[in-house]
Amino acid sequence: MIEEIDVEPPKAWEIRIKILCTSLCHTDVTYWKMSTTVISWWVSSVVESVGEHVEEFQEGDMVVPVFRPNCRECRDCKSQKGNGCSIFGGELVPAMPRDKTSRFKGMNGETLYHFLSVSSFSQYTVVDVVNVVKISPEFPIDKACLLSCGISTGIGAAWKVADIEEGSTVAIFGLGTVGLAVAEGARLRGASKIIDVDLNQEKV
Repeated sequence: MIEEIDVEPPKAWEIRIKILCTSLCHTDVTYWKMSTTVISWWVSSVVESVGEHVEEFQEGDMVVPVFRPNCRECRDCKSQKGNGCSIFGGELVPAMPRDKTSRFKGMNGETLYHFLSVSSFSQYTVVDVVNVVKISPEFPIDKACLLSCGISTGIGAAWKVADIEEGSTVAIFGLGTVGLAVAEGARLRGASKIIDVDLNQEKV
């Protein structure tokens, strides 16, 4: 079912983006019956307008929102060991991270809530600058939405978490987007053998 909603202009340190491509995560299936939440966060988009104090983005920039914030200033964001922002990463709230309010309204004026700081199942959405990354306009738009979570999670797991060494043998259980990205990350790290395991026969 498609409904009309109001998406407010961006406030300070926020941008409003036009959704070009979005994808569905299994987590969305869990939440899509919550009628007061605009779901999904795998998205590629273009900046439509910017709020006050926004200097790193401008109208027309191609961007990928991400649900893990990165203020680029705190000790944790500058660390090479992880990306758990100590300023904005403490909790996932169904609203904007700075003032804890929503930018969505239903046609009857009711508040609609944000999902994982992105909410891409809408023609437009508003995100904080700590939850968005600029990408090259030459990047294929229909593939860029996978960078919001699946690809970055899988490659990050192989590169950062497992820290796969050259010549390693790697086993991967589950060949969804994340699992396939782990396989690519293992290849990039020089694994000598990659064993993929999935019980879903349609993925063979």
